[in-house]
Amino acid sequence: MVARARPGIPFGRPYADPTEAFVAEASTAAGEPAVLKLVVPSAGSAAADEITALRLADGECCARLLRSDASRGALLLERLGRPMSELRLPLRRRHEILCDLANRIWRAAPDRGLQTGAVNGRWLCEFIVAMWEALDRPIPERTVAHALACAERRIAAHNDARAVLVPAASINGTPCSPARDSRSSTPDGLLAEPEYDLAIIMREDPLELLRDGPHARAAWLAARTALDMTAIWEWGVVERISTGLLAVSVGLRPIGDQMLHAAGIIAALEPG
Repeated sequence: MVARARPGIPFGRPYADPTEAFVAEASTAAGEPAVLKLVVPSAGSAAADEITALRLADGECCARLLRSDASRGALLLERLGRPMSELRLPLRRRHEILCDLANRIWRAAPDRGLQTGAVNGRWLCEFIVAMWEALDRPIPERTVAHALACAERRIAAHNDARAVLVPAASINGTPCSPARDSRSSTPDGLLAEPEYDLAIIMREDPLELLRDGPHARAAWLAARTALDMTAIWEWGVVERISTGLLAVSVGLRPIGDQMLHAAGIIAALEPG
């Protein structure tokens, strides 16, 4: 069955498991395949920031923005190929692709009104505490305190001169284009230290992370990108907790539980 979001944008099958938007297959006026994304309304500027980021990227390493309406939170995007999770690539190969993808999209974007990594870090602190309480404290307080301490250090380390546009794409959700070069679906519209992007890789595949040693993954990412291992590690802690709590709250299990389990083990290994 085909519905219509507004005149001229027919859409069909929704994509599974979105958490912050309605996303569905669509088509352009010329009949070309596309994706319709309707961002969940909020008090912030998520849709406007994402539109700005897509315009800055201009199709480099991410889907092209075909049409947009920030007032409605609506984006019509180029439709890419299958998500990386369906390609059965080895984990290390996925990491290589994502590092190369991120390195190509990182770029300075001053005076564009985008949220900074410091502002995002403060929001993540508030979100973690609020979600932890709302879920009746599903993980030890020490684990939460560890994440908040890591976030505070990253907030203090923010430097506008070093901040870049970061895509922050999920390792499993990153799709490939029809030409089979990997591209992110949409960047988040955030100006942060580039290490924040690699935190997304640190939070994903938590069982493999524990098996191989979390510091080993952080060290490999730092060597691959010539970035700071401590910053990668600390942002990874913050993303693992915040995403794990969000996943549990919306019923994305077992991945949410696995992230929180890994977070607890890692916090117990940290001094103090």
